[in-house]
Amino acid sequence: MVLTFCLHNFVVPSFKRLPLSLVETTHLHNRYYYPSLSATLHCSFPRRNIIYFHSVTTMACNSPANKKAKISTSPATVPGAELRNDDTSLSYQGTPLELKCINTIRALCADMVQKAQSGHPGAPMGCAPMAHLLWTEIMTYSPKKHDWWNRDRFVLSNGHACALQYAMLHLTGYEDMGMDQLKQFRQIGSKAPGHPENFVTKGVEVCTGPLGQGLSNAVGLAMAQSHLNATTQNKEIFTNYTYVICGDGCLQEGVTSEASSLAGHLGLGNLIVLYDDNQITIDGSTDLSFTENVAMRYESYGWQVFKVEDVSNGLEELREAIQKAKSETSKPTLIQINTVIGYGSAKAGTAKTHGAPLGDEDLAATKKSYNLDPEKSFQVDDDVREIYTAAASRGEKAREEWEATFASYKATHAEEATALEQRFVPPATKQVLTFPECDKAMATRKYSELCLNAIAPQIPSLIGGSADLTGSNLTNLKCSGDYQSSTPGGRYIRFGVREHAMSAICNGLFAFSSGNDGSL
Repeated sequence: MVLTFCLHNFVVPSFKRLPLSLVETTHLHNRYYYPSLSATLHCSFPRRNIIYFHSVTTMACNSPANKKAKISTSPATVPGAELRNDDTSLSYQGTPLELKCINTIRALCADMVQKAQSGHPGAPMGCAPMAHLLWTEIMTYSPKKHDWWNRDRFVLSNGHACALQYAMLHLTGYEDMGMDQLKQFRQIGSKAPGHPENFVTKGVEVCTGPLGQGLSNAVGLAMAQSHLNATTQNKEIFTNYTYVICGDGCLQEGVTSEASSLAGHLGLGNLIVLYDDNQITIDGSTDLSFTENVAMRYESYGWQVFKVEDVSNGLEELREAIQKAKSETSKPTLIQINTVIGYGSAKAGTAKTHGAPLGDEDLAATKKSYNLDPEKSFQVDDDVREIYTAAASRGEKAREEWEATFASYKATHAEEATALEQRFVPPATKQVLTFPECDKAMATRKYSELCLNAIAPQIPSLIGGSADLTGSNLTNLKCSGDYQSSTPGGRYIRFGVREHAMSAICNGLFAFSSGNDGSL
């Protein structure tokens, strides 16, 4: 267990991080005592294992009566609001430029919502550290060729937080997302609609309006990658991962339970989910309606689960968790991350930052706490932009290397490579399909069976299944075996009794090979 300490109103560097060994605790009134300190610190505990200090009263160091420093809780504290009068860099464990990048993302997202007078600033401000790490160190992507086959797929399942995704697309140079588009957030005709739409914005993989659909789509995206990898001789063609950011709301939706259960059964080691555990819903605290142990639930599904206590004060813990997730190839991974919704705002940690602008005064004060100019809107300094430009350049280099690999593969496996190309770019000429003749009266499901099994050998990209009704709806493909963890090359999926997830997963399977600007 790690405690993170954030000072407020009074700067004492040695108090920034206090070792747990100094703490003697009682279970009465959350009182904490520090035998080695000669000060009274007034604090609160708005997040698990994170203590925010609000004032310090010093005591005589050698006084026998003051051998213990008493820490009392303040019920009026708002998490994240300690940034009001304190330099964020005091407690941040990383480079100043890294923190500046994260704070720039936060401010951009808040600016978008403020200008539109509509939207959701809180989740993007809390998730900004995750996004920065994903786009600068973890994911491989190509702004110049957004539909490159082997790009890592990113899904923002809590789609109401879309200002975050648009900010990242802008910073990394996607042509659809110039600064003019950020300033037209949620406006008619904008490339930055109120929820991500893959037929509107290049760089968006799937439409994530309804909560939970994105995570469920992502299971389909991960299945598609494993299937294509299994059926392609060159294993360097499809090596991408699928990354998801989701929130408490996504994990309350039943569709994600269905999809996550199947993902665990199938051992999708290429699926990594970052759970934004900010403990806030529209109604208020998740204590009102969502108190289950999510980590244990996902472990029971067969997932690998990590908990990250704090990303507001450094990225190392999350960085290590993602690397461990990538090294586990037989299980999907859920990383449960403690965040503060609306981090830095006076309303941080409350539902008030969920779906409304911060307001001019609060936004200016928040920017000041970020060490950004409170008078500027949509501020992106050159040193920040250079970080994201460099990250995008690494992705372009990876794409160019992949294109050389595929060209070599096509030279030696022309027929297979052409078949792959047709999955992503259908041929101009239409294919004539043949069907068996049959004129006797039969149930429509029997005719469906005949059609499916006539089409399947002629269209290798046809993949599907049934929700535990194979014998009734006659959907089994005779030309192919099952898609299972041990046989991902199979084209028949046993969805189990998971009808809702079945539809969402199939949308993800389709999205993997469709142009993510909505073209087929």
